Amino acid sequence: MAGKIEPASARRVLDFDGVSRIEMVEMQRNTMSRRRRQLEESSDPIDGIAAERSLARNAGNDQLNNRMFFRLFQLGNELQRQAVQQLGITTVQWAVLGALSQEKFAAGIPFGLLGDYLVVTRQNLDGVIKRLERDGLVRRVTGNGDKRARLVQLTPRGGIYWKETMERIHQFYDQATAHFSFDDRVALVHYLNALQKDLATVELPKSGLPKRHAP
Repeated sequence: MAGKIEPASARRVLDFDGVSRIEMVEMQRNTMSRRRRQLEESSDPIDGIAAERSLARNAGNDQLNNRMFFRLFQLGNELQRQAVQQLGITTVQWAVLGALSQEKFAAGIPFGLLGDYLVVTRQNLDGVIKRLERDGLVRRVTGNGDKRARLVQLTPRGGIYWKETMERIHQFYDQATAHFSFDDRVALVHYLNALQKDLATVELPKSGLPKRHAP
């Protein structure tokens, strides 16, 4: 079947950047050996403690994590570039129109809740909404029972535009995932959901934040 990925047993399994698992293991061993030599050669007790803590880390995991998050960064930028070139909208505009097109938001959604739903800051979202308002695709309306409440709503023109855009989006999806099987896509969604959930719980101590400017 075209686009189907062969099982791992039928091919040489590669990690990021075409580095094989054997090569990754060798890289990890070299890194660990180098850190051990640094620890043995250190005459400063403080340096020795720091080196020991560094040695305790899994160098292979650190390397893979770095590549994984860098790939996510590149992926987001590539999606933004392709969305503008192929669909004529930014990824945030895409997300806003897609959200407002849902039946549950047909009557509109509060601005703040829309930002939370899309995980977009209020400042960035406001600029996007204003641009879509100028194009006549969305509008802000007064909420029922509270004149102060402003809801963001898809306009009839916006509904037509989104329906026409969806035809190209489906083609976009098909080409972008051509080499993914159904199971691959299910697995990818699962791991992305898990990563997003864990990412939201990250909390590092403020005291250890490096200073960017000289005192």
